[in-house]
Amino acid sequence: MSHRVSFTPPPGARAYHLRTARGEFAVVDSPVADGGEGLDGAEEKGTVLMLPGFTGSKEDFTLLHEPLVARGYRIVAVDGRGQFESEGPEDDESAYARDQLARDVLAQVEALGTAVHLLGHSLGGQIARAAVLHDRSPFRSLTLMSSGPAQISDSQQQRVKLLRDALAVMSMPEVWEAIQAMGPPEEVGGPAVGVGDPDQLRRRWLGTKPAQLLATGRQLCTEPDRVAELAAVPLPFHVLSGARDDTWPVPLLDDMAVRLGAHRTVVPGAEHSPNAEQPLRTARALADFWDGVGRENA
Repeated sequence: MSHRVSFTPPPGARAYHLRTARGEFAVVDSPVADGGEGLDGAEEKGTVLMLPGFTGSKEDFTLLHEPLVARGYRIVAVDGRGQFESEGPEDDESAYARDQLARDVLAQVEALGTAVHLLGHSLGGQIARAAVLHDRSPFRSLTLMSSGPAQISDSQQQRVKLLRDALAVMSMPEVWEAIQAMGPPEEVGGPAVGVGDPDQLRRRWLGTKPAQLLATGRQLCTEPDRVAELAAVPLPFHVLSGARDDTWPVPLLDDMAVRLGAHRTVVPGAEHSPNAEQPLRTARALADFWDGVGRENA
């Protein structure tokens, strides 16, 4: 009998399946303390929905929960359709079309019953963008974390193509062993720093549906530039990244922020996953941005 390795939710968080009109999605939900105050005495300020990247999961945001709850924000991190603990078809790639994933996000917000600050990491940022373009009304702001304007860099496209080719001829356990042997690129294997041990990360990989990886990997390599379309949406935007990023070069993210008229944060000492690599600096920048949105809307 195999040993089941589970991720431990952050203190005060609850892991459960959120029921929506489009099915159930696994979430980790960190509420603000009873009485409506954060750990530092801040009043509850709002709810944040966080979408993970390619090969990632809700656990990628684990280190952000406590500092953001302390600033008064309820954090809900979700596994998208076919990611880790959220169900999805094994072989039907049409279920993971960008429009379908965007509609899932809108259903998640509806189930939460409140407008949210939306944050997407990497692939999750492009899904978040699609959701906002479909219907901006449930969102208070959009943060694109290490998520660029269009397709990923040529070097990362080659690595994603290798993964897709492997999935066509190998089982998920075999592909995982190959990933470990060659060293996971930024967009293959997910951020490991502060997120989980190798057994936990392997379990996450095996829980993800091959069709989800094939479909979203193709999207990462072909995503069109929709920045001008997004810039026309009257919503506060935040572009946050590490100081170095091989998936979307930092100058490209700088330019996207200018085109969006977005607040821009570069997190020192971080690369593609500032949420895991510099969580306290990242949490501070996120909360400062959301606080500013709250003041503007007061």
